[in-house]
Amino acid sequence: MLFKDAYSKENLLWYYVKSETNALYIKGINELKSRGFEVVAIVCDGRKGLVRAFKGIPVQLCQFHQVAAIRRYITKNPKMHASIDLKTHVAILKNTDKESFEGGLRMWFDKWENFLSERTINMETGRSHFTHKRLRSAYRSLNTNMTWLFTWYDNYELNIPNTTNMIDGHFSDLKNKLRNHNGLTKERKIKFINEFLKQKQNDKII
Repeated sequence: MLFKDAYSKENLLWYYVKSETNALYIKGINELKSRGFEVVAIVCDGRKGLVRAFKGIPVQLCQFHQVAAIRRYITKNPKMHASIDLKTHVAILKNTDKESFEGGLRMWFDKWENFLSERTINMETGRSHFTHKRLRSAYRSLNTNMTWLFTWYDNYELNIPNTTNMIDGHFSDLKNKLRNHNGLTKERKIKFINEFLKQKQNDKII
């Protein structure tokens, strides 16, 4: 887990963990505060409950992760017209303003509301369920997360990034280098990662 300053591009803090948890993210933010850092905003992925975990701090949900979540719901190449329309609208998320995106999503919902309400009846049980459950989940994800998708826009003066691409690209570079050292023991791999992160910190390289 890596905590990086978006302004200075410095790697401030990192943990080696078996799995990421919201508690560890909170611990990291508190540790940075205890070291004297001022946390003016947080950019994070869409881990459940994470965006609500930081009271009093503006939180930006990574728009790249949101787009990826929608892709998992409706697939990369959707066939239904409603899904194609939603994919087209979501594609502008990272390059538009809040009002335009919200307005476009409302228009999409108005157009496809009846389609989303369609139900399928199980002939054996007589019970019904929504026919297009994954498409409904995609819309619900966008609608629920809207509050945190445009924190950068609502707090423009803070110059908040709208994605975690700075860290994601960092890890891609690290993984590529680790592939060239597959034979490293766990201890040596940790040492390698530490040196990599320290070097990036000193060189101010994203």
